[in-house]
Amino acid sequence: MAALKKTQTKSKGISFRKPTATSLPFLLEIGTEEIPTTFFPQVLQDVLALGQQLFEESRLSYHTIRTVGTPRRLALLVDGLQAKQSSRTQEVIGPPKSASFDASGAYTKAAQGFAKSQGVPVEQLTITETPKGLYLAAKKHERGQSAKQVLISNFPQYLARLTFPKSMRWNASQAKFARPIRWMVMLLGNQGLKIEFAGIRSGEVTWGHRYFRAKGEKVVQGVTLTNAATYVAMMKKLGVLVDPDERRVKITAQIAALVKSAKGQLDPVNCEELIEEAVWGVEYPHSILGTFQKEFLALPKSVLISSMKEHQGFLSLVGKDGKLLPKFIAVTNMPWGNTKLITKGNERVLSARLKDAQYFFQEDEKQPLHERVSALDGIIFHHKLGTMSQKVERVRDLVGWMAKTLDRDDLKDVCERAALLSKADLTTGMVGEFPNLQGVMGEEYAQHDGEPHNVCQAIGEQYLPRFPDDHLPTSLPGKLVACADRCDSIASFFAVKMAPSGSEDPLGLRRAAYGLVRIIHETALRLNMVDVFEHILKILAKQGVGQNDPKTTADIIGFILDRLRFYGRNTMGLRDDVMEAVFSVRPKHAVDVGDLLVRAQALQVMVSQLDFEPLMIGFKRAHRIVEKESWHDTSVLPERFQHDAEHQLFRILETAQQDVTDCVTKQEYAGALQILLTFKSSIDDFFAAVLVNDPEPHIRENRLSLLTAIDRLFLNMADFSCIQSAGTEIG
Repeated sequence: MAALKKTQTKSKGISFRKPTATSLPFLLEIGTEEIPTTFFPQVLQDVLALGQQLFEESRLSYHTIRTVGTPRRLALLVDGLQAKQSSRTQEVIGPPKSASFDASGAYTKAAQGFAKSQGVPVEQLTITETPKGLYLAAKKHERGQSAKQVLISNFPQYLARLTFPKSMRWNASQAKFARPIRWMVMLLGNQGLKIEFAGIRSGEVTWGHRYFRAKGEKVVQGVTLTNAATYVAMMKKLGVLVDPDERRVKITAQIAALVKSAKGQLDPVNCEELIEEAVWGVEYPHSILGTFQKEFLALPKSVLISSMKEHQGFLSLVGKDGKLLPKFIAVTNMPWGNTKLITKGNERVLSARLKDAQYFFQEDEKQPLHERVSALDGIIFHHKLGTMSQKVERVRDLVGWMAKTLDRDDLKDVCERAALLSKADLTTGMVGEFPNLQGVMGEEYAQHDGEPHNVCQAIGEQYLPRFPDDHLPTSLPGKLVACADRCDSIASFFAVKMAPSGSEDPLGLRRAAYGLVRIIHETALRLNMVDVFEHILKILAKQGVGQNDPKTTADIIGFILDRLRFYGRNTMGLRDDVMEAVFSVRPKHAVDVGDLLVRAQALQVMVSQLDFEPLMIGFKRAHRIVEKESWHDTSVLPERFQHDAEHQLFRILETAQQDVTDCVTKQEYAGALQILLTFKSSIDDFFAAVLVNDPEPHIRENRLSLLTAIDRLFLNMADFSCIQSAGTEIG
């Protein structure tokens, strides 16, 4: 056998040389057509994450890395990038030693093939000891390449891995990007690097602000960058603030000054959202203060705010009394233009929008909401689920049933009236022009028609929460209509086999379920979700949709519990194993969202106590014995006990059964769990003193029944076997 040096190491090890090369600044700028503001800041986070990954995989260290960007450019900035890769010695594991030599000790084809694949002479292979035994190995020393070579080789593939909410193809390269790429700059220090992506070759020429002017003259847009380190400062000279934080500070200061001059206050509605939108919508912000005619103040506040926000991105101003002022603030991308002219242009555009809104509002008020309900027959909810009118019928039936279930018969008529009118505003001109005002305009028009206040409020609250952190309905009719509407949508699409799959959720059912969970838990509604969905599936079946299949109900409940886990984990900090322990013992015919979360909270507190871990050792041992024996009898006969430890455990069980039942009835779960903690020493003494599998059948069966009764008592609260133990369990 050929002599080989034996080394002892892990199955795969890599060692790096300490870098000694100098470092350089690095810049990658991708110039594009305007990227939608909604893509930010996620797109910059993705660019950063992929950049970090590329440098790590390429063995290029750096001091700092960050991303900046505007609607027309994405840039990756690195300070102190290692000028040359670290060299490395890599040990590659090959075939087992037993398969590497024949009977005469010569190398087999397997060994020779491995050496050839690694580019080393077969005689240089070594034998390495791994956890799986002795294997052939090849040690390869790889000298580091220059950063220039690495970057040119890898960045095109890096760019191809970027993803966006929506991508475009625009030329023969068929590459996809957020928007068409118009130029690229790649600099390492003061040296330009040449790569090609999406049919564009990188260079050193960048482009400044579209409308940048210096001394009254329009400058040449194409400017050559000479050093990556001066990128931010150079772009500022070209009228571009590439750092979004710098734009945000500037916008905030400009707005504060304008608010002071207007002697008003920013309307908090959508304020932060609009400022953030402005940050990502301009390259150099210039805020202006405009006005509109006072006659438009007669329009509902929501209409005015929506007109300013949705179409122009204007911020609204209010007085000390909270009422809207006939003024607005706009963040423009024109700091070098004629400010008065720009302001008048924005005022003229807003005035036209408000005149449209005024016309729609006046026309809509001519027809009461209740007369519009019949027009819902002409609006399709979904081609598999019929019209919006049919959906309204289902929601009306369900919300009335919910009110009755909660013993609020006094609100049944109110809830049903609100449900009947809930979608009528979809037929109005105002909602047709401003879809985001669904529900809001319904409430306005219902008030105009003289509907009762609680009916109007419920119509306005039906879509709350509109997004995860939005506020919730405050009135009980509003909560019930909001829940009924979501339950109908979820059940309807499950009934026609259109449940969400994977990460796809085009119908927004996960969002609907999350909102449902929030309303029920955070407003303390006591609704059994199994009954709710069984009821709505029966209504759907009467309309000829689905077959009220028990499997559909089970699938929906599984979907709701999945959203409940998501809510518990992300909002309440609950552990997955704790929630599983609670959810797995719920009665199959019941899902009380609030109750399940309260139980899980109490259990998580108990899990953190010092006594819990030792208790689980004894309990899980008992649980496994009962499970293995498939024992179900809980009839315990004290006269068959042979040891004091059995009597002691039985006495604690008798006392605890009633106490735990009382606590569970009152939803005092913390108290119930504290009672269970008292079993610790008695269970330990029981297992130390007796043998469960006694040779005498009647003694053995009695002990199994005692353990089964304890197991059932614990299962009243949770399946503790689901809890991940940090300690050592008894096998």
